[in-house]
Amino acid sequence: MDIQRVTSLLIFFLCFTSIGMQGQTTEASAQLESFNSLVYHIEELYVDSVDREALVRDAIIGMLEELDPHSTYIPKEELKAMNEPLKGNFDGVGIQFNILEDTIFVVSPITGGPSEKVGIQAGDRIISVEDENVAGMGIKNSDVQRLLKGPRGTEVSVGVVRRGVNEVIDFTITRDKIPIYSVVASYMADPETGYIKISRFAATTISEFRRALSELKAQGMENLILDLQGNGGGYLRTAIEIADEFLSDDQLIVFTEGRSFPKNETYASARGEFEKGKLAVLIDEGSASASEIVSGAIQDWDRGVIIGRRSFGKGLVQKPVGLPDGSAVRLTTQKYFTPSGRCIQKPYEEGVDAYRDERRDRLEKGELTDQSMLNINDSLQFFTKLNKRKVYGGGGIIPDIFIPLDTTMGSDYYYDVVRKGVMNQFVLNYVNDNRDGLSENYNTASELREGLELSDDFMQGLFDKAEKEGIEYNEEEYQQAKDLFDTRLKALVARNLFDIEAFYEVINPILPAYQKAMEVMTDDTFKRLNLAQNN
Repeated sequence: MDIQRVTSLLIFFLCFTSIGMQGQTTEASAQLESFNSLVYHIEELYVDSVDREALVRDAIIGMLEELDPHSTYIPKEELKAMNEPLKGNFDGVGIQFNILEDTIFVVSPITGGPSEKVGIQAGDRIISVEDENVAGMGIKNSDVQRLLKGPRGTEVSVGVVRRGVNEVIDFTITRDKIPIYSVVASYMADPETGYIKISRFAATTISEFRRALSELKAQGMENLILDLQGNGGGYLRTAIEIADEFLSDDQLIVFTEGRSFPKNETYASARGEFEKGKLAVLIDEGSASASEIVSGAIQDWDRGVIIGRRSFGKGLVQKPVGLPDGSAVRLTTQKYFTPSGRCIQKPYEEGVDAYRDERRDRLEKGELTDQSMLNINDSLQFFTKLNKRKVYGGGGIIPDIFIPLDTTMGSDYYYDVVRKGVMNQFVLNYVNDNRDGLSENYNTASELREGLELSDDFMQGLFDKAEKEGIEYNEEEYQQAKDLFDTRLKALVARNLFDIEAFYEVINPILPAYQKAMEVMTDDTFKRLNLAQNN
């Protein structure tokens, strides 16, 4: 749809929805009359039949794209599903699953969920739902969610095939509230250093985070690695609560401003649970919005060291606005600023497509692999609140310690095996076939990481499966990525044998940003940067 048409329909929509509003201007009334007339003539005279609802929807989308990249339209049928990850729960049966060989494969039942309560186990294959066959039918993830999710208290019957059992096992599951955790990993990296990874900033994140902190402190934690890599954001309120855990009373966390909203400053209030101790925050080009509020506040108050690559650069705040048909718009209403006054929002004047391609442009221009290729705008220079270190606005949080994207560890062969899901599927089958023996030999992720031997037969099985999927074996590229192969395979075994936390505990030690974070806990980095430890 061309811009003129989008703009015209957009104005019509704005005028149409303003009927009944008090104080409507003469100009707006004239626009309403003109576009009512236009729509009438389109419906009566246009050469083809038209769908008014589709036209209005396209007009809304086109209008929002003309504003900024983060003002978005959400159809009513998608609204609930989009909100669930941030609300922290949904109604369903409580399983983690993969589609494996055209069958619903239970990776694990969620602890305390309805599936676990009736006896569904990791490795089970769901072949029927409500007596309808779902195996070998080309089922998709969206189909599984449609079949198994539903209102709390309702029942769904499933047929399960289990290794070692000759006949189908029937279960009736009563759906219930299923938690969606945003703190996906927390463990002791060494006797003094804890690690916590937050995947999103949801309604339940602060309670999950405080619980993780408490457990790690009980194990002797004095220093913390906070992993926000790939965290695309979430609730502004939650980001403020998390930042408050690290900052002292009355330290500014963030302020927001918008044309219709006066400047609003938010300060640390309650005593934080980790105001003392060394703090390293990991970020990358996927860390956005709420992640940037937290890392920006920590950097501006010289509270911790930021490690990684320049963050995404989203400094716009959206407000949900419901529309009469049940759909909604997330409308940008304000910009947020870090304590030093930085707006982290990257430019978007060149349009939505250019904005979305910007992260790819970083790679092509060399910024992700070479710090000197980062284009810093000196006119957007600011200073941290305590030590007056230079920091910059204009597009993301620039880390204190740059970690280049490592392009030497992997290979095309490795990435093909990972991207096509071959490695995941192979490990799922392996753990399912060997679960009892693995459980007897390994009680923890660290034991598995140190003790699991990947035999030649194991690796040959992976190579054979990859070839069946059209990925030809390449010895040179396998050897180039051997450390990644070995570690990721062990991490996937740990995830399927234990939980997602075990995956990070196994894979993190080979990742450069994590390695650097562990290093700064014992070297002179905090002293050299004069960062606040409050010890």
